Amino acid sequence: MSRSPVELADAPRDDPAAAAELWRHGRVLLVDERGRTPAAPSGALRWWEPAELGNRPDAVLLGVHEGIARWAVRTPARDSGPEWRDLRLLGDWLGDAEAGLLTTAVGLLAWHDRARYCAVCGAGTERVRNGWARRCGGCLHEEYPRTDPSMICLVHDGADRVLLARKAGWPDERFSVLAGFVEVGESLEGCVRREVREEVGVRVSGIRYLGSQPWPFPRSLMVGFAAEADPDEPLRPADGEIAEAHWVHRDLVRKALEESGPVHGIRLPPGISIAHRMLRGWVLRQG
Repeated sequence: MSRSPVELADAPRDDPAAAAELWRHGRVLLVDERGRTPAAPSGALRWWEPAELGNRPDAVLLGVHEGIARWAVRTPARDSGPEWRDLRLLGDWLGDAEAGLLTTAVGLLAWHDRARYCAVCGAGTERVRNGWARRCGGCLHEEYPRTDPSMICLVHDGADRVLLARKAGWPDERFSVLAGFVEVGESLEGCVRREVREEVGVRVSGIRYLGSQPWPFPRSLMVGFAAEADPDEPLRPADGEIAEAHWVHRDLVRKALEESGPVHGIRLPPGISIAHRMLRGWVLRQG
């Protein structure tokens, strides 16, 4: 979901005439309140002609791809059926452009659902800039879509073992790398050190940036890192947060990535996630 080639098209957001033209010749994605959209059995998204939907002042402009404006509108969940699937199910099937468009649609529409009142004075807000801002009807304060930065870190021993953990409340076999939200005044690297220490009790070094992924559940940006830790340092899973943590050999990780089911009691994140790609990259690097 971090590979989108779509142009976000900032200029038409403030130009009603340009936006109207983009709407007239654009394509529209329907997204229900659960973040689902209609898709073909192959995973391809279904796009509507604007004329099929009539006047939709609630439409949000996702961007422009291959000269065609892409929009999204909210539809009630009661109007959706079995062909409606969410981003978690569709992510592995979608191409770069559609993955990015659906990610933007889910995140942007979810923000509108939660930003109907002004954070300054409490009055109602209205959507402006073709869905990329909301303006207060009382004090005229403007709010913009929010993204919460979160670090996700692949901790390894510098050789053939990686640290995997199972969060409290997850199914018994579900494991992943460590992650946590960045706090106010904290750097990304500082978040890596703090979260790993808090969650499993070990210290890391050699922190290295790997990549990022927008994660609209509901509005995170996952920033990926790798770091080294001493496997002889005792693991102390955080009570109530981490159910268990283990050092796992590369060969077992490789097998678990290849299988859809659990391998020796370990099921890894699906291919849509940055965690999966981080683990796969570590396995392929052989060091």
